[in-house]
Amino acid sequence: MPFSIDFLDDGRVLEWEATADGAVATERDDYTPRFYVAARDPDADLDLTILQSVYDQHPDVVATEMVTRRPGFRRDEEAVLTVDVVHINRVTPLARQARQLSDYPVGDLACFNVDFSREFRYCLETGADPTPASELSTLRLSVPVTETSNDVYGELSVAGDTVTGSPTDILTAVQGALEEYHPDVLVCSTSEIVPTLHEMATDASVDDFSLSRWPDVDYQQLASLSTYSSYGRVGHSPARYNVPGRAIIDRSNTFFYGETNLDGVLDLVSRSKKPVQELAWASIGNVLTAIQICEAHDRGVLVPWNSWRHEFYKPMGTLHDADRGGFIFAPEVGLHENVHELDFSSLYPNIICTRNVSPDVIRCDCHSDREDVPGLGYSICDDRGYLVDVLQPIIDARDEIKAAIRREKERDDPDEDRLAELEGRSGALKWILVACFGYQGFSNAKFGRIECHEAINAFAREILLTAKQRLEAGGWRVVHGIVDSIWVTPDPDVNDDDREDLKTLATEITDCVEIRLEHEAHYDWVAFVPQRESDAGALTKYFGKVDGDDDFKIRGIEARQRSTPPFIEDVQRDSLERLDATRSPDAVLDCLQDAIKRLHAGMVPVEQLVERNRVSKPLEGYTQTTQNVAALKRAREQDLAIHPGQDIEYVVVDDEKRSRERVALAYEEIESYDASYYETQLVRAVESVLSPFGWDRTEIQREIAETRETDLAAFTEIERF
Repeated sequence: MPFSIDFLDDGRVLEWEATADGAVATERDDYTPRFYVAARDPDADLDLTILQSVYDQHPDVVATEMVTRRPGFRRDEEAVLTVDVVHINRVTPLARQARQLSDYPVGDLACFNVDFSREFRYCLETGADPTPASELSTLRLSVPVTETSNDVYGELSVAGDTVTGSPTDILTAVQGALEEYHPDVLVCSTSEIVPTLHEMATDASVDDFSLSRWPDVDYQQLASLSTYSSYGRVGHSPARYNVPGRAIIDRSNTFFYGETNLDGVLDLVSRSKKPVQELAWASIGNVLTAIQICEAHDRGVLVPWNSWRHEFYKPMGTLHDADRGGFIFAPEVGLHENVHELDFSSLYPNIICTRNVSPDVIRCDCHSDREDVPGLGYSICDDRGYLVDVLQPIIDARDEIKAAIRREKERDDPDEDRLAELEGRSGALKWILVACFGYQGFSNAKFGRIECHEAINAFAREILLTAKQRLEAGGWRVVHGIVDSIWVTPDPDVNDDDREDLKTLATEITDCVEIRLEHEAHYDWVAFVPQRESDAGALTKYFGKVDGDDDFKIRGIEARQRSTPPFIEDVQRDSLERLDATRSPDAVLDCLQDAIKRLHAGMVPVEQLVERNRVSKPLEGYTQTTQNVAALKRAREQDLAIHPGQDIEYVVVDDEKRSRERVALAYEEIESYDASYYETQLVRAVESVLSPFGWDRTEIQREIAETRETDLAAFTEIERF
């Protein structure tokens, strides 16, 4: 069971299997990657033997063959051309040539199984299981941000120990760690550590240095850095490198490892057949696609290179009805006591599985006279959809893992390592389930279909309405609800004796809708926050005190925002503590006053005031002199490369300025900060806490000003005596 697969320039493939004291490589020189060509239109009458004869003469083609496969879930088996190529790097160029042949007008031919990542392709085509057979050893390498743009490192953290000195000193430390830990995985703060260390070794004439386990190849570059935009958000993808015999996890370019842990990554490796290194840099959609491709492969269905699914015809009225999201009950702004939160377990994935919502069976021809989807009239075939087979095992596995977590926590002496493993796996599966719904509406999804997206929303709206009606009939008042969650409090107009037990109601609703309604939490109180410029409730901003717990559940406000400085977050949480203890806005204002005094007295450590913001464009692309611009100018002045999509961290030192002196980068020696600027941020954070009580920023600032005048008058009176 190889945990890593390397491709050499001469066509050989190395399968690396982890052992107790290192790893062993198995060489293969018989692997030939494969793609397929078929008619785009199933009714087209094309002679693929002409194309076959062309490919047979190509020097990069090893073999061709006519076989029968399904070019789509909605197509039967038909003749397709397989093309085996000499090297994995030649798959895409040769597939591109199929669409350029003059004998086949553009659009008549379609290529399949083309754009797979290389290790995933190998596992899919050979049947290799990339799940490690034994525990993987890791080695952490990290470099300070001040060193990231240097050609030669003067400081490097190796396995948690900081090493400084000459290049030889640093290289010797790395080599020693490689020999001590025999790492299968290199966890790097940035992938640029790999080429930089090798270049340092070359310049310092350290001939025996190598991160690789294969003597002939030190490292390979797999991809260059790039900037991309996804749903209006700019992202940065750093260069990717490969070290033979070891998997690389780049901390600056990993979602699943960052959100979970190595156990979470390995769980998804076993489900997606993407080895550790590819899984680490993959997005949620990329991994979900891989799992779907595995299911398609098992069913003999080919994977399209480019998605060309047309949207089924629908009348204007249906289009209007379908173009809606999940159901939402506007929250009642204010503080509500004795509130219960109920959540449908994995609502959208369970809708897919219980209602058989899948691209291959939605609006089928065989049941076009049925109206299975509420409000839309779409039919759903009785045949089991492939998406159900993709998601049901994940839903079941996560339920089992969550049950194991509960059992472990109930033990007198919980095993923390076991808990970390279970929580990592649960978190990884959660993200796949979260993405499966939206992915159906993604235009580039390999197997998505917008009608599935619409049908899932339609079922979700009906389910939440059913829950609302039954809860209200049982003597509970709904104070908020959104998509899969609903908050209720006892209806004051219903006698306690007449009110139905909430657990019993949840069980009844579960049986009715066939999806489990879980009691998520009981709150002493919950406060729903209004929108900034409106009295209407903000859908995803609330905070509440969990019954029997010392902590708060917080959503949407500053303490949950990644850009918020730690000091602002701490003050907001302190404000919540005061509010919980007193239910008094005055106590919260006292907390604010104390924080402001500390700010202006210079008593707040600057590291507690660091803001972290994402850069959306190059420095030259900005037209306004924002704080980000000032920070980018300082970074450029210090030869630090900050790309669009990356974060930049800084402290505001003088917000009145518009030059690079407006801020200081987080790692610089910072002697002062702009207290007035951070006071404004504090007021904004406290406004979020008090706005459910009708307080806005103007009233808070007026109260602060009056308090200051009172304090100043008292101080002046004392000075007179």
